[in-house]
Amino acid sequence: MKVLDQTDRDIINVLAADARAPLAEIGKTVGLSGPAVGERLRRLQEAGVIEGFTARIDPEALGYTMEAIVRIKPRSKQMHAVEEMIRLEPRLTACDRVTGEDCFVARLMLVKVSELDEILLPLHERAETHTSIVKSSLIRNRLPDLDPKPNKGRKT
Repeated sequence: MKVLDQTDRDIINVLAADARAPLAEIGKTVGLSGPAVGERLRRLQEAGVIEGFTARIDPEALGYTMEAIVRIKPRSKQMHAVEEMIRLEPRLTACDRVTGEDCFVARLMLVKVSELDEILLPLHERAETHTSIVKSSLIRNRLPDLDPKPNKGRKT
């Protein structure tokens, strides 16, 4: 694990808020020149700390009115087929392999609730699904602690 210094953490926090922030602006915020920020960014990318830069999209602005969480449990010998079906459905915007009863937990964007049948019925031949509609999100894509330590924040 790469140990980040405070300046690295500050740069990452600025980029998390605005991935398009100019190097000079980041530099003013963290106390470095633009070229020095560029060099740190290059090193953070080479080390795999920063994987890429992205834009945050508001799904509602694109017409998606609701989101669902779908737990998926493939039937016997259907794991790979189900995995491929998940990969091919563009309205499934995230999917994790998990431990426990289910094998996958996915996020699904919907224009209307009736789309659930269209999306999930093909899966039902190969898997069990359990769906929950998201009412609101308390946390969305928050950065993890950039200085993790065992038992940090716990009182002993």
